[in-house]
Amino acid sequence: MTAPLAPPAPVDLRTACRTEPLGLDDPRPELSWRLPTEGEPVPAGQVAWQVEVRAGTDVVWDSDRVEGERPFGHAYGGSPLTSGTTYHWRARVWVPDVAAPSAWSEPASFETGLLQPADWSARWVSGPAPTSPEEFRTLYLRTVVDVPGAVVRARAYTSALGWYRFLVNGTDLVGPALVPRWTPFDSYVEYQVHDVTDVLRSGSNVLAMAVGDGRFRGRNGVGNRRAVYGDRLGALCQLQVDLADGTSLTFGSDGSWEAGTGRIVVSDPKHGERADLRVPDDDWLTGAEAPPRFAPAEVLPRHPRRLVAEETGRVRQVATLPAVAVTRTASGRQVVDLGQNVAGVVRIRLDGPRGSTVRLRHSELLRPDGELDVDYIHNVGATSRWDQRDVVTLPGEEVWWQPWFTIHGFRFVEVDGLERDLHPEDVVGVVLSSDLATAGDFTCSDERLVRLHRNVGWSLRSNFVDTPTDCPTRERSGWTGDIQVFGPTATTYVDAQAYLRRYLRNLSVEQLTDGTVPAVVPAESSTFSGGLARLSRFTRTSAGWGDVTVLLPWTLHRYYGDTRVLHDAYPTMTKWVDQLARRAASRRSLQRRLRGTRRRDVERFLVDTGYHWGEWLRPGEGFVRSMADSLLRSRAVVATAYLEHSSRRLSQVASLLGRNGDAQRYADLADDVRAAWRAAFLHADGTVGLDRQEDYVRAVAFGLLDPAEQPAAIDRLVELVEAAGDHVGTGFLATPLLLPVLAEAGRADVAYRLLLQTTSPSWLHQVERGATTVWETWEGYRADGHGEASHNHYAFGTVAGFLVEHVAGLAPAEPGYRVIDVRPTVGGGLTHASATLRTPYGTASSSWRLEGAGTDQRVLLDVVVPPGATARVRLGDGSTEEVAPGRHRFGWPGPR
Repeated sequence: MTAPLAPPAPVDLRTACRTEPLGLDDPRPELSWRLPTEGEPVPAGQVAWQVEVRAGTDVVWDSDRVEGERPFGHAYGGSPLTSGTTYHWRARVWVPDVAAPSAWSEPASFETGLLQPADWSARWVSGPAPTSPEEFRTLYLRTVVDVPGAVVRARAYTSALGWYRFLVNGTDLVGPALVPRWTPFDSYVEYQVHDVTDVLRSGSNVLAMAVGDGRFRGRNGVGNRRAVYGDRLGALCQLQVDLADGTSLTFGSDGSWEAGTGRIVVSDPKHGERADLRVPDDDWLTGAEAPPRFAPAEVLPRHPRRLVAEETGRVRQVATLPAVAVTRTASGRQVVDLGQNVAGVVRIRLDGPRGSTVRLRHSELLRPDGELDVDYIHNVGATSRWDQRDVVTLPGEEVWWQPWFTIHGFRFVEVDGLERDLHPEDVVGVVLSSDLATAGDFTCSDERLVRLHRNVGWSLRSNFVDTPTDCPTRERSGWTGDIQVFGPTATTYVDAQAYLRRYLRNLSVEQLTDGTVPAVVPAESSTFSGGLARLSRFTRTSAGWGDVTVLLPWTLHRYYGDTRVLHDAYPTMTKWVDQLARRAASRRSLQRRLRGTRRRDVERFLVDTGYHWGEWLRPGEGFVRSMADSLLRSRAVVATAYLEHSSRRLSQVASLLGRNGDAQRYADLADDVRAAWRAAFLHADGTVGLDRQEDYVRAVAFGLLDPAEQPAAIDRLVELVEAAGDHVGTGFLATPLLLPVLAEAGRADVAYRLLLQTTSPSWLHQVERGATTVWETWEGYRADGHGEASHNHYAFGTVAGFLVEHVAGLAPAEPGYRVIDVRPTVGGGLTHASATLRTPYGTASSSWRLEGAGTDQRVLLDVVVPPGATARVRLGDGSTEEVAPGRHRFGWPGPR
């Protein structure tokens, strides 16, 4: 009898969620791989694994055989890692029914950064301190280092207080990336590692850095305030060189560097860049001597902020878009249309007399008269009208120009001051976003839904920049509630695990000592300047927003099988839930007295004090009306539901982590809060809360109703939907739950009517009005045709999760898709739908289509299950079939 063949070797080896990362500071980085699916039969999965890690020829960790089915989440367990070292590792696995292991994988590598503070000899350097904001200028720095021999390996460790470019002998090592990303700069700042082996040479070398305001000194957030973290830009550079003769050299930024000015005069992340192209751009990069406009740099005073390595992809150029049209408006200005709303900048061909000025203004919208619409962008009370504007002084010859240190949210660019007519080929849109690998896709027979799914993807790319933001135009703030609701949907588009881990790391630093959480992370405030302290204090208590502390780590666990994030985030979770429980127990509110509740056992579990954003931006609500509704009407019913929901999740997390005492304590808390919510908000006439769509959606989704109560709640929800003319009535918090609640309760017909609605408020109303991204409000425009609020905002884009998980039917039944739920929702007049998703085990897909007609019509379903996973497939008669890895086909009679 022929022995079974050895299984194929693992592929796609990753370290800390990244491929071949350069510069890690995690002492126990996680390793992962997947089993290949080429050939037949598809491997069932692994039953054991082994990893070997080497530094040079030395084995620093051999795990030996470890029993386990997961090909991910394995923390390095060898000798302590050392700074600036390249490690190579490989893996092999054992599969069921085969005694022999697989062949070893092809080796992968990772390189550590500088792991200890003592590894840093470089100092932060800057130019002269500005005496007022009018003196804020882009910082240019340079030095010359002498390398006395042939270079065999060289690394540069660089960072800045502001966004920076780093150049060696004129070669730009950063490019259009916006680094470092936004972190709580008073606590820590990211550094980047560059392989400069090929650009260093024996002899003199010019190291140069340019630093723009970036998130450190530029305008940030709701307050549009400058210099939140400090008014002095700075740069840090440590160059470590290994020579062919075996010697090693270290060069660090210090007082010998020189600082000056350059062609970028000022640069602000929100308000744009001003450049004078008459200023040389090469003399400071390659000259043996610094230009006369340079003087000795100043070493900045020491600061307790730490340096941390990058954990996720940089904000960089991820795509380019050609202009589709150029028109002249009645004002005589030219307007360029990219055809797509994006976050980024433009690269434009400019010419004109020396000293003449060209102004570029950016916007998502045009006014009804065809002119650029910029008024809708500004925050309430704003007086500045220089938002998203670049100004270029021309050198007297044709140039291609692109800003370095700004980012805009726009589809349209107004060009003023250019004498000649622009042509579409003169302008290219440069799309900037965090460099995250695409993870999934969706398609179906209705092109409007395909467009909607694409629009959500563009809003994700536009707002997944240096932190998850609300819009790329007005605020650019990391609102906690927005990413709390959108996190699950994000995982169906991109590999967001490391990116959202970084957000949670920032969140843990920004959490206040009493357990409350700023409404935006980073918090846009600083111990330097006081920041927006009053706003932070006022809004830090908001349920649904602060619950990101619990619900976002749970999202990463559910979609990626990530248990480490639960461990790391656990203190943040408990502090948030504990303070919310204290808030419920400690005070009697006016709202409680007016409601007439007198039972102390109920009152001490109701959250009806503090500020809460609530069910933000229901249809027809502006910002002020939404705030008033939460304060005066819906605060308690929403916030108390979130206390129950997060307590229940936290109990599950505690159980997973082996914290059994906590698990019971938080389960008891959830039970008590549930009982209180029911006593206060289930009324004698059968209505729930304020008898709005959101009340029934949340009650069902959070399990606040008993099974016997749910049918009546669904019936009332359907009545409310139909009374609204089959339109949504929910805001940010309940919209992600609305369609799933209906579909899972057997009312997919109503869910499809909402999904396919084309009049406002609805998703397809936006599509049919030509939207290429998702709007912040359901309406998007005022009655006079002018724009309203952001037109690039992912919160209502959570509907894309329904498209993947319900329409196509591809969802995790167990963490990390160890078990996959395949439950397509056939209906809505669709003839086919499919979704593909890269899971931690490999690629999974669900694709259904209708064939035939009339009584002969059938549903054909194709399912792909990756190695190591299984799937529960729901068939047309409601039964479920469990299937193993591989490709499977099912069929049943079509809808009648």
